[in-house]
Amino acid sequence: MKPGKAKGSAAETLVQRAVRGELDESQVLKLCKECPELVTLALLAAVKRITERDTRIAEQAARIVELQGQSNGQHPSPSTPSGMVPIYTKPNTPKRRKKPGAKKGHPGHRREKPDRIDDHQTHRLKRCPCCGGPLQRCERKRTRTIEDIPEEIDPVVTEHTIYRDYCPKCKKHVEPVVPDALPHATIGHHLIALTAWLHYGLGVTIDQIIDILSYHLQTDLTPGGLINAWQRLAEILLAWYERIAEEAKNSAYLHADETGWRVNGQKSWLWCFANDRNCYYMIEYCRGSPVLQKFFTEAFDGVLITDFWAAYDSVDAADRQKCLPHLLRELEKVDQRNDSAEWQAFAKKLRRLLRDGIRLRKRPDFASKRYQSRIDRLNHRVGRMAHEEHEDADARRLTKRLRRYGEYIFTFLDYPYVPADNNFGERQIRPAVILRKNSQSNRSDHGAATQAVLMSVYRTLRLRGLNPTKTIAGALKTYLTTGKLPQLPE
Repeated sequence: MKPGKAKGSAAETLVQRAVRGELDESQVLKLCKECPELVTLALLAAVKRITERDTRIAEQAARIVELQGQSNGQHPSPSTPSGMVPIYTKPNTPKRRKKPGAKKGHPGHRREKPDRIDDHQTHRLKRCPCCGGPLQRCERKRTRTIEDIPEEIDPVVTEHTIYRDYCPKCKKHVEPVVPDALPHATIGHHLIALTAWLHYGLGVTIDQIIDILSYHLQTDLTPGGLINAWQRLAEILLAWYERIAEEAKNSAYLHADETGWRVNGQKSWLWCFANDRNCYYMIEYCRGSPVLQKFFTEAFDGVLITDFWAAYDSVDAADRQKCLPHLLRELEKVDQRNDSAEWQAFAKKLRRLLRDGIRLRKRPDFASKRYQSRIDRLNHRVGRMAHEEHEDADARRLTKRLRRYGEYIFTFLDYPYVPADNNFGERQIRPAVILRKNSQSNRSDHGAATQAVLMSVYRTLRLRGLNPTKTIAGALKTYLTTGKLPQLPE
């Protein structure tokens, strides 16, 4: 090896050791005296290394800030999900503009008097509670009705004696069916229906249901026993679940929405399709068009009401209505971070256009035929805005959305039963969100299927004004007696 090359390699090694901090104080002082050029190289290498580290840390911090919906203290992007925005950066809820409650002079709302009186009690003072003196009896009196539940509710335990007799013709032993409980079950229909309604209809956790039953209803159950009973119930009610899907697909209008879900820790999605008569849930591993193609096996001959999620475009629907509050909320979000003159003019124009359509629908004498010319002018205004050119990125993005969905902005003006928003669909999916927060979704595909069936049945029965517990208990008794589940009640 040549001496120059060996000396250069030794110098590079010494510089690297100096940058890594492997030299002690005496070696550094000796290096400064004997070879100041190497000290300069070591300092330059250290500065470069520190600069690269700081740049890497800054990029990682910027990425974290971007994921949290922030950018240098500014407001999050309109496309950032609400769950990704820290709670301390969200604006406070504005104060209520008007006082809660009805106006003065409005007739009061009170609980109706019960149809029957089970017990009568009389109350009369023996002496004055103020001075303790005797009282002069009068005929003045009043009545007060109080409704309460018993202090202890004891379950009804019935022992069934089942005779098994021999049939000479069939050459086998036969016995009657017990219609009060499922085969091999030790709890009755009303208890199964009530616990399923508490969990899948109201979002009560399994531990809370067990506490309610054990402390207040004097009934001891186990989590495994409850889950097994609910899975058997879902298998029986599967025909109702399929019927709800058919009625939803054949309805005049349908709200659709989706929310995040987890099945055994895997990212999934809970889909909701609802109207005033039906509520159908699906739990799938996909948020795209394959789920919609699975549900809408044929063309939907009604109005599909959704937000602006692109997957809904794959549905072959007769007409659509896009949620206007979604668009108005996005305008407010962009206003918080974009104060350019072009954006402000665009947002003001679009906001005025949307509110003009909403105000028109709220007119007491509104009818599509009566105001057809005004509806046409609103659609024409949407078309003009959709073809405008803008330099601002946000204005250009929303203009592209108007160009794509402009014909579905004012669909609610053509149909009296179609709203301008998708609030109903969001309200129907809210119970599932509460249950997801309390119970952490599902642990298996079987549990997800049970979840979808029972939630759909219970929410549909509530939409139809029926008592879910009583209806399902009666259907189970009919199923055991006749071997066939009755029709979904109207």
